Formats: sequence, structure tokens, C-alpha cells
Amino acid sequence: MNGTEHDVSRKNNNEGNMLGKVGYGILYLILGIIAFLQIYPLIWLVIFSLKSNQEVFNASPFALPIEPRWENYTTVWTQGNISLYFFNSVWITLVSVILTVLIASLATFAITRMVWKLNKLVLGLFMVGLMIPVHSTIIPLFNFFLNINLIDHPLALILTYTAFNLPLTIMILLGFYTTLPREIEEAAIIDGSSIHRIFVQIILPLTMPVMSTTFIINMIYNWNEFVFINTFISSDRFKTLTVGIQNFIGQYSTDWGAIGATLVISVLPILIAFVFLSNKIVEGIAAGAVKG
Repeated sequence: MNGTEHDVSRKNNNEGNMLGKVGYGILYLILGIIAFLQIYPLIWLVIFSLKSNQEVFNASPFALPIEPRWENYTTVWTQGNISLYFFNSVWITLVSVILTVLIASLATFAITRMVWKLNKLVLGLFMVGLMIPVHSTIIPLFNFFLNINLIDHPLALILTYTAFNLPLTIMILLGFYTTLPREIEEAAIIDGSSIHRIFVQIILPLTMPVMSTTFIINMIYNWNEFVFINTFISSDRFKTLTVGIQNFIGQYSTDWGAIGATLVISVLPILIAFVFLSNKIVEGIAAGAVKG
């Protein structure tokens, strides 16, 4: 009986291992299909950017270009003002994101780590911002910026992006800040550290993973935003990539290859930022999940 039971147990283990391998194989297949569906549009966009208008309309949309038109990139960069729009997108996005994350970190630190009468009220006011439709404020904001002479000025975009991204950024930081052990701050206070030093040298380093998560989220929103830019900015010197694409759309003709090249250029910084910050993003999400 012992030998028979051993054989049955070994058979069950083999069957279990086989089912496990099949399950993992199906899982990897599904993940591979999802990854392909996510990556293929980017590959298609690069192929599209190398085509002429004739190939765009007369050939299959999935066909490779007969003669890749790499000059589409040089044309949009040198003749289409894309270099200026790209620079504007970079610095406006970075300034807005840095301001948002810094102010959100200060506000979250004050709300969660300090005791004062109005902390719950202030937190509630920030959370109300999550319920306001962003683009419903375009007309009031336009009138406000018009009265203070900020129309057609990048500061209008920076202030708008910072204000509307604060509630979500604070909400993400909030869960992480509330789980930080207070013993660290108490030890620092005993050693004579000021509140400013505690924030800069202790709290900020501890929250870097979750700050990286908020950084990339804000960067994606600011980089891709169109409505506020199109409303507040009219001159070419302050336009960004999302608005600059319109330069290649004419009344009677449209350079589709140039539009594709511009789109590829606009996507690259987001991809590069995600590649360099992806580990931090995963750490931030995992830390928030574990601590929460």
C-alpha cells in the first residue's frame, strides 16, 4: 500500500506541475498579447512618420514605406518650429511638475505631521478640487489672466497646471505620509533638528519613490495637455508640441508624414522618463500598497 500511495502521490505531483506549467504558459501568452497591443501603436506611428502623403493614402496603412522619408524629421525640426515647441514643452512641463510636487509635499507634510486647527478643513478644500471639472473653469480663468495681463504668457499655463494637479498629487502622497513612523521625527527633534531640516533631510528622502510616481503622472498630463494651451497662448514663441502639430494641417493640404514625425518626437520624452523612473514608480506603488 505504501508503494501504491507513493506512486499516486508522485502522479498527482506531476499532474500538478504540468497544470502549473500550462497555466504559466497561458498567462505569459496573454501578457505577451497585451504587451504587443500596447507597443504596436508606437511601432505603427514610427512607420507612418516615414511615409509620404501618396503612400499614406494609396498603400495599406500597415505597409512599410517604400523609401523611408527620414527628412520628415529634419523638416519638422528645422522648418516647422518643432525645436522651439519642444523646448517650450520641456521647460513648462518641468517647472509645473516641480512646483506641483514641491507644494503638494509641503501641504501633505503640514496636514499629516503637524497639529493645527484647520488641517482637516484645508485637506477638505484640496479634495474638493478633485470634483471640479477642469475645463469648466476655462472662461473664468481666461478673464482672470486677461485682467492681470497673463494671456499669451507661459506663467498662465504653469499656474493652471500646478493648481489643478495639486489635489490628485496630495491624495497620492497622503496615504504614504500617514504611515511614516513619528519616532524618526521625534529622534530628530531630540537631536535639535528644525522642522525645515526634518522635512528636507528626512521626509523628502523617505518619500522619493511615491514622489517619482506623482512626478510621472503630472508630467504625462502637462505634456499632453491641449485645451489650456490653445486658449491661453496665441503666439508661436510660447506654443508647445501639442498645439504646434496644427502647423502641418493646411486648408487644402496636410503633410501627414510631418505630423507623424512630430508625434514621435512628442512621445519620446515620456517614454524616456518612464524608462528611467519606472523602478521608482513600482517602488512607490508597492510601498503604498504595503504600508496602506
